[in-house]
Amino acid sequence: MSELASDSMTRAEPASGSTTSAEVLVQPQVFNFVDFDAERIGGVARTLLGQVGVEVPLRLEIDEGTPLGRAWLTSLEPLVLAVESGAFEDPKRPRQLSDRSIVDTLGRLLFRVKDRLDPAFGEVPADEDLDLAQSVAWDSYAVGRIARLGYPAQRQRRLYHFRNRHGFSDTADAAFARLWEGEGLTWADVQAVCDETAANRTVA
Repeated sequence: MSELASDSMTRAEPASGSTTSAEVLVQPQVFNFVDFDAERIGGVARTLLGQVGVEVPLRLEIDEGTPLGRAWLTSLEPLVLAVESGAFEDPKRPRQLSDRSIVDTLGRLLFRVKDRLDPAFGEVPADEDLDLAQSVAWDSYAVGRIARLGYPAQRQRRLYHFRNRHGFSDTADAAFARLWEGEGLTWADVQAVCDETAANRTVA
């Protein structure tokens, strides 16, 4: 049984050619405060790189000194992601690694990286310049694509987050569905959703 399957994940088998030969460097290599395995993290990351279609080397910088669960892009070229160890933990077993949590965290970030690297997606503001509505809308598009890879993606939880930033309305729900189910969207499409829901909230 694969490590992904052993973590109680149900997903489609990776499509042919979905793995990558791109180098993945996990730092640190040895963990002292959490029960993490760098090789296992790197294996999941390589699978995701191939499935998402990001064929560049990746460095993962994991802060095991905090139980918090934030993760963010620190550099696009070279590709570096910073992760607080709580983002990779099993929610029911503190300090234990969860493949599902790795997928949830890295899948979302890697789809956003793919968008940034795709000229057709359009120019995106730096992460620190995104407001919460923009970030949540873009995440909805990213996580919807994770779901179509066959991974569990907790659609209702994502919808709730979206409603909190875009309104509890039929307009917001329809906008979320367009993002979640979308393929080949651009930053202009994501921004249009934000503008639409903002206008609806103003009218309401």
